[in-house]
Amino acid sequence: MFRTGEAVYLTFDDGPIPEVTPKVLDILARYGVKATFFMVGENIDKHPEVFAQVIAAGHAVGNHTYNHLKGWNHSFEQYMANVEKAQKTIAQHLPKDYPAPVLNRFRPPYGKATFAQRRALSRQGYKLIYWDILTRDYDARVTTQQMVSKIKRQVRPGSIINFHDSLKSNERMLQALPQVIEWLQSKGYKLEKLEFDD
Repeated sequence: MFRTGEAVYLTFDDGPIPEVTPKVLDILARYGVKATFFMVGENIDKHPEVFAQVIAAGHAVGNHTYNHLKGWNHSFEQYMANVEKAQKTIAQHLPKDYPAPVLNRFRPPYGKATFAQRRALSRQGYKLIYWDILTRDYDARVTTQQMVSKIKRQVRPGSIINFHDSLKSNERMLQALPQVIEWLQSKGYKLEKLEFDD
């Protein structure tokens, strides 16, 4: 199980995206914060330089499938092959001196996967990581202030907050992120990347 204490975990789905992810990295660096990025394999192949920036900055990365698949819409075989393709992509783009073994962090896109898919992933050593606070930063109907207020209401020690470093979320997420970090730090929370004891 991952360590909690007074920690809160900022996570970002769907990158790496050159128009967005480097801006997230700049904000995190400004506040001395580490986060976890659940990446789409296809985006890693398209933008390996951005993936490298995330790794160089010391953040954690995780598998978000190769093509952002919703488990319930694809067969067991299709889904598992797509996860494995993403995992190989991550491994191929890691620096040669990157510490091994690489932890198999995995977040199902949309939070959707069938029981059989989840069971197989767990048996293969993947750590399935969801969230308890969904910012909905991808929804144009949700304002920055609504996102910030939701986090303030719902956060607790050990919370995993779900943001997206995507074009759809770009403006609202980048406005909310500094406010969220400043508030959490003012309340004594430590913002950490997801690491595991076992």
